[in-house]
Amino acid sequence: MSADTVISCKNAWKIFGPDPEGYLKTLPAGHSFDDIRADGYIAGVKDVSIDVSRGEMLVIMGLSGSGKSTLVRCFSRLHDITGGTITVEGQDIMSLSEKELIELRRNKMGMVFQSFGLLPHRSVLDNVAFPLEMRGQDKHARRERALEVIKLVGLEGREDYFPRELSGGQQQRVGIARSLAIEPDIWFLDEPFSALDPLIRREMQDEFLRLQAMLGKTIVFITHDFDEALRLADRIAIMKDGAVEQCDTPDQIVLNPATEYVRKFTEDIDKARVVHAGVLATSSDNGTGDPVDAKASVQDLARLLVQDTRAIIPVASDGKIVGGMDRAAALEILLEAS
Repeated sequence: MSADTVISCKNAWKIFGPDPEGYLKTLPAGHSFDDIRADGYIAGVKDVSIDVSRGEMLVIMGLSGSGKSTLVRCFSRLHDITGGTITVEGQDIMSLSEKELIELRRNKMGMVFQSFGLLPHRSVLDNVAFPLEMRGQDKHARRERALEVIKLVGLEGREDYFPRELSGGQQQRVGIARSLAIEPDIWFLDEPFSALDPLIRREMQDEFLRLQAMLGKTIVFITHDFDEALRLADRIAIMKDGAVEQCDTPDQIVLNPATEYVRKFTEDIDKARVVHAGVLATSSDNGTGDPVDAKASVQDLARLLVQDTRAIIPVASDGKIVGGMDRAAALEILLEAS
């Protein structure tokens, strides 16, 4: 675990059933999800090891019942794990007292869920200030902070509105503002945009990316939408039957799926818009001539790739050459999408 690791999850299990701790002690190695279910138990989280770095956006995705929400609830100890360890900033959360756990959640963690959970008889301002009120902050200070985050999420001028007077996207912004009011270091979001129509959902993704660029939070974001995951994630963890099938960058997920299950997730994805020049760059030959930006996607570079005659095109990050991109390999990805 590095100094930048905020959440460290090692061999974590969450088993539901009559005697989960006793069952885990006798569980044979390699017992499958279906085997466990046949024994009368459910493996909500199955031997998961994963770290989340400071400032990272880790997106956890999978189909319904894959374990993604259960895993995130284990990260915040809304569920007690059955086995393994989970540490948050070096603290073993299973060793915390109830009081210490409440303090950790109040001071370090923000949570946003699919259901907005707004208080219908409170204004936008009072909804956003509510967690600060629960913390015991004085009225003037919590009003000032609430107004600050309301402006941050683009709802300035609607402080006195009630939830019923807001659109779905605006209500979700109130939920996001409320979670931000406590200035959390760690932000958990469980399918926060899935109830929104596609246009508003896209707008909320844009807003979320803007906020993350400004605030640099450590984020664990749950979705079942692969396009959303590709757009938002620094890394994606794909879950199936309580286990993590693969955890990697979006580029690597689509270029090198680790399992057949992951491959099925990626088979309809346009790789050209996901794969970036920096991922294709190698140090064996930097090429010559003007470089391309490491952050540019193959799709962004389509015209250049078709017209250029260089076999190896230099790739630069922050003005420095980081390697060379094989033009033929990039063209193959581009043509695969057409």
